[in-house]
Amino acid sequence: MSAIPLESGVEAVGGRAPASGTAERRTDASHAAPLAPRARLLPALAAVYRAQLSRARVARIPLLFVATFQSIGIMILMRGVVDGGSEARAVVAGSSVLVVAFVALNLLAQYFGQLRAGGGLDHYATLPVPPASVVLGTAGAYASFTVPGTAVTAVFGCVLFGLPMGHLWVIAAVLPLAGAALAGLGAALGLLAPRQELATLFGQLGMSAALLLGVLPAGRMPGPIAYARDLLPSTYGVEAFARSFDARPDWGVVGLDLAVCAAVGAVSLAVAAWAYRRAAVR
Repeated sequence: MSAIPLESGVEAVGGRAPASGTAERRTDASHAAPLAPRARLLPALAAVYRAQLSRARVARIPLLFVATFQSIGIMILMRGVVDGGSEARAVVAGSSVLVVAFVALNLLAQYFGQLRAGGGLDHYATLPVPPASVVLGTAGAYASFTVPGTAVTAVFGCVLFGLPMGHLWVIAAVLPLAGAALAGLGAALGLLAPRQELATLFGQLGMSAALLLGVLPAGRMPGPIAYARDLLPSTYGVEAFARSFDARPDWGVVGLDLAVCAAVGAVSLAVAAWAYRRAAVR
């Protein structure tokens, strides 16, 4: 019997096979398929919106009840000191937008603060979606729950103060514009806060500012506080809605207020998207 050389034996039992397999794997790695392109803004926005809407649906009834009940309660309290006129219009408009502020500013600040503290931003950072879609989708989902409460508050306020309802359709424009402005501010506060507790605090302070500066009639405010009212993003939406209760509304001024509210909303959402990118990479 002839002896088989060691090299030949190794080759016979597959000694050269691993080298061949390694070469194949290297070839496969060198020709690996490229990563999928990032999702476009609108499809990614729709996907995030549906996901967040499904998530927040569990808290829908308590959310609507709390946001609506507090605004109606404030109008009932103000009815004892406000009889009518421009002050009544300001109270009804401010209380209606306050429903949006409770969710878009207060709850979003808490949500994004919790998301950052719990590492939830790492999940979104791994998805190939634009940062703006995460902010806009989440803000839109939360703001969607305020539509019934805002409508109920506006109708109740008109009945309580005897205001005309012929131009209540204006709220259909005020709601998304004021909601976008407040949602961007709330998301930015939650994402920029160094701790979750501070995000909750900032959200509560913003809610208090929207309550005091948005519901109280501007004519009864001191000068410095009136200037601070102009800095609140939802003020212009409140002004536009309050002007619609006039017998003959100046639609040019109403449109100007809505345009300013839209511009402020775009800026606040851009700041929120920047804050999201900043928080996601840390």
